[in-house]
Amino acid sequence: MITTQTQDQLVECKVFGEFALADFKEFEELVLYRIKFSGAVDLLVDLREMADFTVDVAWEEICFSKAHSSDFRRIAVITSSEWIAWSAWLSQLFVSADVRVFEDEAEARDWLAVIDE
Repeated sequence: MITTQTQDQLVECKVFGEFALADFKEFEELVLYRIKFSGAVDLLVDLREMADFTVDVAWEEICFSKAHSSDFRRIAVITSSEWIAWSAWLSQLFVSADVRVFEDEAEARDWLAVIDE
């Protein structure tokens, strides 16, 4: 299950339990809508409550990232899992965004709030 919200060019997603393909599709639709009307977006992805994800989600995330590699400015991933942190760093191969992993939500939000000059 996921919850999502948006504000300006920030898209937030929090995952609870298993991250299934239907959840990822919901996330994709929201991101594509924001990109269409706002241009490149920042992402805040909170995976602290994620228990697992399905293989089809992993594949869809790779395909989506490759298809929209320049549509993201910054991606903040919140997790305490080393394995998820490693996979977030690996995703940098597919996007031109600055991807950073945080354990603290406030630090992630502060980083995303900085306006590029």
